[in-house]
Amino acid sequence: MTRPNVIVFFTDQQRWDTVGAAGSPLGLTPNLDLMAHRGTMFETACTTNPVCAPARAAMQTGMYPTNTGVYRNNVPLPTDAPTLGRLFGAAGYQTAYIGKWHLGTQDPVPAAEQGGYDFWLGANILEFTSDAYRTIVYDGDGEPVFLPGYRPDALTDAAIRYVTRASEDDRPFMLFISLIEPHHQNEHDDYPAPEVYRNTYNGAWLPPDLASLPGTAHRHAAGYYGQIKRVDECLGRLRDALVSLDLTDDTLLLYTSDHGSHFKTRNSEYKRSPHDGSIRVPLVVEGPGYRGGSRVSNPVSTVDVVPTLLDAAGIELPDHLDGVPLREATSDAVLIQISETEVGRALRTERWKYHVIAPDAGDEPAADHYAERALYDLDADPYELDNLIDSAGHREVVAELREVLIREVARIERRTVTVASYPGIRDRGRFAETTVRRLKLDGRRLE
Repeated sequence: MTRPNVIVFFTDQQRWDTVGAAGSPLGLTPNLDLMAHRGTMFETACTTNPVCAPARAAMQTGMYPTNTGVYRNNVPLPTDAPTLGRLFGAAGYQTAYIGKWHLGTQDPVPAAEQGGYDFWLGANILEFTSDAYRTIVYDGDGEPVFLPGYRPDALTDAAIRYVTRASEDDRPFMLFISLIEPHHQNEHDDYPAPEVYRNTYNGAWLPPDLASLPGTAHRHAAGYYGQIKRVDECLGRLRDALVSLDLTDDTLLLYTSDHGSHFKTRNSEYKRSPHDGSIRVPLVVEGPGYRGGSRVSNPVSTVDVVPTLLDAAGIELPDHLDGVPLREATSDAVLIQISETEVGRALRTERWKYHVIAPDAGDEPAADHYAERALYDLDADPYELDNLIDSAGHREVVAELREVLIREVARIERRTVTVASYPGIRDRGRFAETTVRRLKLDGRRLE
């Protein structure tokens, strides 16, 4: 069997509901929609942590943030971490990283912090080294490189050049292209779209959470949508290059993002919350083993990306992985870790969102004791506008979800935790005596 080439097309801060195949009426993503039609779309994909560096560390290693040690921003990934660059390089692949890294200590990123990739053209915090029409990245030796054009175009041009060169080698390649769009430009707190789309989406449709809750979406959504429109065109250009180079049948292409954006509707910035606007991302895979236009509704985690890529390449899965190949993912629930704004944990099932916090944990990666904060019925309330945690009619659901969350924390973090029942229902301040055990759900499947 010929080993496939592997490409990860990675965006920053992209909500799942910007995708046409996920129901967006805006027509922003025809190329990603085509990819979903031909490949496999994972409809309920969740980040491991809605913060840049923790989510990116998980995407490189296949481990949850508490296990990489990168549980918040400004914590570098250990230089010996088992990254995609090292794992694929050890298997004989050419490896390349292009774009935003956010796992190092500085710009330019020192060679020892470049994740073991053979080819490097990146910046640690790309939004600080560049803006929309001035892209500055660094090569593997730390020399600055100016890439002309709108920033996603500039990075995609570099990726196409790399793929063209790499295709001439007998060895397969693994490329990780990491765009910053549709992230905001930090110093201006705006979303600079390319000029052609600067005013295209003024007054466009907003998801119900952004339309109804106070925040910045009415000011920022037009630019955000314009960025996504151009990012999708970049994806199309990269796919066209694969067609031109006769590589489509031999390449696995995976598209996802680090986290979403709730536009300051849930806290004082754009992410770091347990809501779907913050944690839910697009995830589409096209290529060997992921063809036919199938859609998977059960929840999956981006921690499954690394095992998916290794599995597709025929590389033996190492023991450190916290996830499984997406084709084998059958979990009813996924765990999300939340940091920086809080020490929190959330559980996402097809139907429910359950959220707990550690009120007194401070700036720690984890805690031993949590308290219930929120429950959402996503069938009835998909945009999480009605918190049911104090509903007496949902006590049984809460009890079941509590047990699942405790079990998942024990499995992933290797930590035994307790969760205090919401005081509005049960005795205030008393921790529920819940143990980790196999659930008995009276024959019902937890949705």
